[in-house]
Amino acid sequence: MRITVNGQSRDVQAPLTLARLLESLGVNPKAVVVERNLRIIDRTVFDEEGLGEGDRIEIIRLVGGG
Repeated sequence: MRITVNGQSRDVQAPLTLARLLESLGVNPKAVVVERNLRIIDRTVFDEEGLGEGDRIEIIRLVGGG
């Protein structure tokens, strides 16, 4: 299955959840906001949010500071 993550096309194994994608990328799910097809996904459903062919995922890292 082909998806786009932060503008880069990737081939991934289906079925795949958002949580598994983040894990495979080494991304801490508590430190990011994720958008799937222009919709922000609630962190509480990352384990259930299945990805599909052609999905566009944007991972935004949260940065603290002042």
